[in-house]
Amino acid sequence: MKSASRQEEWTEIITPRRGLWDIPLRELWRYRDLTWLFVLRDIKAQYKQTILGPLWFLVQPLLSTLVFFFIFNRIARLPTDGIPPVLFYLSGIVLWSYFAECLNKTSNVFTVNANIFGKVYFPRLTIPISVVIGGLVRLATQLFTLAIIIIYYIYADEYRFQPNLALLLTPLLIVLLAALGLSLGIIFSSLTTKYKDLSFLLAFGVQLWMYASPVIYPLRAVTGKLRDILLLNPVTPVIETFRYALFGSGYYEPGALLYTALFSLVAFVIGIVIFNQVEKSFMDTV
Repeated sequence: MKSASRQEEWTEIITPRRGLWDIPLRELWRYRDLTWLFVLRDIKAQYKQTILGPLWFLVQPLLSTLVFFFIFNRIARLPTDGIPPVLFYLSGIVLWSYFAECLNKTSNVFTVNANIFGKVYFPRLTIPISVVIGGLVRLATQLFTLAIIIIYYIYADEYRFQPNLALLLTPLLIVLLAALGLSLGIIFSSLTTKYKDLSFLLAFGVQLWMYASPVIYPLRAVTGKLRDILLLNPVTPVIETFRYALFGSGYYEPGALLYTALFSLVAFVIGIVIFNQVEKSFMDTV
């Protein structure tokens, strides 16, 4: 018989409690392959049994751009800050769509994945993170489309572009949108496990939020107190900086980007606290 005093070596230790402030970075890294599988799952499931498949990545923003062009430019006559309307709307839609996708999809993590969570253990944050990463595929495709249309305008000599060094901030702008969408998403995902009405409020709120962001109008067209209110929107500096980087026209203020970063950080901290608290008992309420 083996000696009873021989110490057993465990390959996995599951602890029953975790602090509210804990972020399982080591576990997330160990489960990085699972995160990638979730990314592939979401991409395949979203466009499975569709005729156009991934081409919807391009069709959706282009159709939205055409609708905005006819309604807000031709009918409402809203200004586009000297930028060709198609490029103005598409540049805003591309960034906004990525943020909205991150927020909407991470806001129902617990309810949509309750069956998986109840059967096997893995870091729950892998799914929200996979949503953010998966959205980058769509964003990259749409940015490539935007670049092609810009090249067309250059070739047709219909608009003189004035890009600047702020274009180097594009990766930072994407990170800010991802962080903001992830942070707010995990807050709502935690709250909707108990208050399911919030899911309906969020779907309606995101639509209204777009009109409170400079997607269909330039910030320069807004003055007075309303402009100050719009600047409280953390998405506003990101979209305006992106347009400034591409077209040399827009609102660019490093302090505004810092505000967005701090807003995202505070939201992330709050989200982690609520997420860790709800994770312990969400199966009883979902």
